[in-house]
Amino acid sequence: MTKVVIITGISSGMGRAAALYFQKQGYEVYGGARRVERLEDLKELGIHTQALDVTDKISTRELVDRAVSEQGQVDVLINNAGYGEFGPIEEVPVENAKKQFDVNLFGADRITQYVLPVMRRQGYGRIVNISSVGSNIYSPLGGWYYATKASLNMWSDVLDQEVKQFGIRSVIVQPGMTKSEWSKIAFENAKKNLTEDSPYTELTDKAEDLFSKISGSATSEQLAVLFYKAATDVKPKRRYYHSISDHGLVLMARVMPNTYRAALNFIMK
Repeated sequence: MTKVVIITGISSGMGRAAALYFQKQGYEVYGGARRVERLEDLKELGIHTQALDVTDKISTRELVDRAVSEQGQVDVLINNAGYGEFGPIEEVPVENAKKQFDVNLFGADRITQYVLPVMRRQGYGRIVNISSVGSNIYSPLGGWYYATKASLNMWSDVLDQEVKQFGIRSVIVQPGMTKSEWSKIAFENAKKNLTEDSPYTELTDKAEDLFSKISGSATSEQLAVLFYKAATDVKPKRRYYHSISDHGLVLMARVMPNTYRAALNFIMK
């Protein structure tokens, strides 16, 4: 029997790679993004695409209803849509911070609420939430982004405890630095959030330079494989990491927070 996956944020990066990878594994793939012009080639390949804004309940509901009406089921939901609203906490407008939560956390919740009744009727389903090592580690300027991902982790863990009785599991994937547009967009946002004559300009330049020198440890295609593992493991884990180094950073921040802070301070000098 053909399986069905819904993936949010498939216009680029990990989401796009995941859409292609799941299709190669025989899944019917439904997905969307705000930048519909980037979806044409995916549509030509047979992926079911549409305009999608995860902060908009109408387009979100339309995607779920379309998958259910055409396929009769939803086996996997991958909450991938998200972005980085970087900038000094003092200067990031609260409206921007709220938008960050609306996309990265409440957007995941919104589509999950539409999918859960379907999965509950089926008696099975897997919800894969794309978080970040930044839910545990941190650096200057990423406060609001890291807060959304830490919240997503907790939300996913609570959800898993609530729905596993129905044969549904909720898991987290925590990518580290990736070879994608993510850092570029994050620091474009950081500079937009700086006020005139900001006292954080030098820090922003230093952080951007540091991020530019950090080589991404994973390609989008490698992470797509990890998404698939998280979606299909018979005995799912709570957390999935691409590399030992990603997992190690998270463990250091959690178990040795003072050591992590010292290392970060040294790097940022």
